[in-house]
Amino acid sequence: MKRPSTPEDWLSGYIPDLPTPFDHDGDIDLDAFRRLCERQIAAGVFAFVVGETAGEASTLSSRERETIIRVAVEVARGRTRIIAGAGSNSTDRAIELTRLAEGAGADAVLSVLPYYNKPVQEGIYRHFRAIADSTMLPIILHDVPARIVRELADTTLLRLAESRQFVGLRDGSGDAARPLRLTALLPSRFRLLTSDDASALAYLANGGDGCISTVSNLTPDLCQEIFSGLRCGQLQTAQDLQRQLMPLSASLSKDHPAALKYALSLLGLMDPATRLPLVELDAPAKAAVAMAVAGIDADQPATVEGW
Repeated sequence: MKRPSTPEDWLSGYIPDLPTPFDHDGDIDLDAFRRLCERQIAAGVFAFVVGETAGEASTLSSRERETIIRVAVEVARGRTRIIAGAGSNSTDRAIELTRLAEGAGADAVLSVLPYYNKPVQEGIYRHFRAIADSTMLPIILHDVPARIVRELADTTLLRLAESRQFVGLRDGSGDAARPLRLTALLPSRFRLLTSDDASALAYLANGGDGCISTVSNLTPDLCQEIFSGLRCGQLQTAQDLQRQLMPLSASLSKDHPAALKYALSLLGLMDPATRLPLVELDAPAKAAVAMAVAGIDADQPATVEGW
């Protein structure tokens, strides 16, 4: 199958935000990381994210970030696109990480709004413009008000989207109606992707283009089928599949990414180890995740006719 060549083509569907596997010595387990990459490629994803929220980016050194990007690029061999987390609340640091991602071969960067500093909208705009001026890579904005306090105002988003270098938004607002409000105002090439698995189907039905997802790490085939069903007009099929994922979505969202890592460990894909200040799940939380995982057969994709 010919792979999409431009961001407006490949920035769609379910895009997993991959965790960074660690061993019990705290080092990155590159063999496990390669397995996670290959599993997503086999499922036919157009892109995946490394070194961002699920990847515990704040605990990774620059060298470790560069390593996982290079490994992902080597594994992909052009079969899918690599989106590298490169955000910071320091503009200079964000520029440094963006250049590092570009040098390591990433296809795009995911850049979060400056957190903790609480900048005004003009500061947010200038922050991202400075990043864009430092690189040739496409930039996906990441708006996640629950972690940042500030939000990306619609007016600021529209200003940034005037530049072709800004290709999409990872929308962590939880507002499933946001595409209805923004689609007619944004360039047709600009992609809107939710990061909320629970409301992803509603977001897509309202004109969104995809989901940068936690759940798709566990069920890549099932998530692809949901997207395919919606695009084929088979809304009932997509809703039925989405309903199957609701308990898993809820269990993973409570202690992310520790819950995701434990769930993947149950599938034999990685160790559940995290880095401080994150810790592994306690026994009751593990039991809840195990019950949710047991309710999903991650290796048996549904079938959507006509796709």
